[in-house]
Amino acid sequence: MSGLPDGLMDAFWDYERALMADDLEAMDRLFAPGSQTLRGDADGLVVGHDAIAAFRRTRVAPPPRTIVETHVQAVDDDHALVVAVTAPAKGGRGQQTQLWRRGPTGWQVTAAHVAIPAPPLDGRVWRVVGDPLLPGGPGPLSGESVAVKDLYAVAGHRVGAGNPTWLAEAAVETDHADAVARLLAAGAAVRGISRTDELAYSLAGTNAHHGTAPNPAAPGRIPGGSSSGSAAAVALGHASIGLGTDTGGSIRVPASYQGLWGLRTTHDAVPRAGLLPLAPSFDTVGWFARTPDLLARVGDVLLPPAAADPTTGSDLVVVPALLELADPDVREAVRAYADDRGALVEDWPLDDLADWRIAFTQWQAWEAWRAHGDWLRERLDCLGADVRGRFRMAAGISAEVADGARAVGLAARARIRDLVADRVLVLPSASSVAPLLGSDLAAVREATLRLTCLAGLAGLPGLNVPLTTADGLPAGACLVAAAGRDRDLLEIGRRG
Repeated sequence: MSGLPDGLMDAFWDYERALMADDLEAMDRLFAPGSQTLRGDADGLVVGHDAIAAFRRTRVAPPPRTIVETHVQAVDDDHALVVAVTAPAKGGRGQQTQLWRRGPTGWQVTAAHVAIPAPPLDGRVWRVVGDPLLPGGPGPLSGESVAVKDLYAVAGHRVGAGNPTWLAEAAVETDHADAVARLLAAGAAVRGISRTDELAYSLAGTNAHHGTAPNPAAPGRIPGGSSSGSAAAVALGHASIGLGTDTGGSIRVPASYQGLWGLRTTHDAVPRAGLLPLAPSFDTVGWFARTPDLLARVGDVLLPPAAADPTTGSDLVVVPALLELADPDVREAVRAYADDRGALVEDWPLDDLADWRIAFTQWQAWEAWRAHGDWLRERLDCLGADVRGRFRMAAGISAEVADGARAVGLAARARIRDLVADRVLVLPSASSVAPLLGSDLAAVREATLRLTCLAGLAGLPGLNVPLTTADGLPAGACLVAAAGRDRDLLEIGRRG
């Protein structure tokens, strides 16, 4: 390798040793500082030294490999492209492409792309997948494919609920859940069973057992949960329809984080037969799609017929106090969406919102422990830390506290329905863009629940309309209407 820039290959091998040792400090030092440094792989592109460093601190340590070949093209004395062919210990061939620059402290990587052998199954997204798992037939959804959240019964398979212990003890289902059966009858194929956060008790999508599904719209950021697998499958193009659920925001939040259309249906509008519950007073069927047209076509299959005397008011309403609950970048994107459509601005009496959020959390927790406490009592340690903490809190909710929360929640339900009336409320689907991997998610969860609990408490439908912030990150406007107006929301989405 005569003629190579001095010190280049020494730096290359220093990086390779650091990578194999998972020496984060050395890898950070060998990547150039600044906001223009790039690192990409099949999950997407991460931009900026600090974002790359944060990504490394959350990903699984790289698997063992050897360098089979190296090829160098020197651009000049201070810049060079190095392409390495890698041999993972598990087999196959990979490739690593790095652009190196010599600076005052030596050689550093300014851009890198990593390619590894594709797994036969991305276990972060799917538990079971087929080609397809269950074929479709003739019907209005013929040619479409569905990712089924691992809470719905699929005949011949077990419900795993995002937890290996639950899966190991589950019985094989003999019948499809109602929603699955109807999608199949309409001609859609089931592509597979997608991952969920454990027992659906999360909004993050960071499953402690199976990893964090990629967010192709915002690499290096969480996908949102608990319908994380279904959302990621749609965003990645693995399936065209993602069947999920929404109790506290598990359709609206992943859709917002990943730039998808998503509908949380009116409570009880779509039967929940064959669906593993979390909190039955709030659990709803929902789904994702990449286009509003397909989202509406799924609604034609799953939703009840339109009411004979429908509520047809189409005035959009935006409430500044609700916008203020979101981060500035999300707030401005939602405000621009509302302004462009002539939304009315109203001040709503929301002094009780903090109490409503607490009531929602306590009522949900009470029902979650009623649903799963008997099974979990001796198995809490099988849960990841975040979900385990929520169930421990749920176990401590007394009947008296639950009754008080229910009373506050029912009063909130009536008040929210009165305020929405025959209009369409526009508010942020989540309080922020998708947080970076490794972020402290507790505060984000609480902030988002202040927004998502409104439709949850009131049992109202919510449509996520994908937006983009000024920085180019996915965000969402949530359109909330009166109970039973799901089809109206879908039509608004179609009109744009």
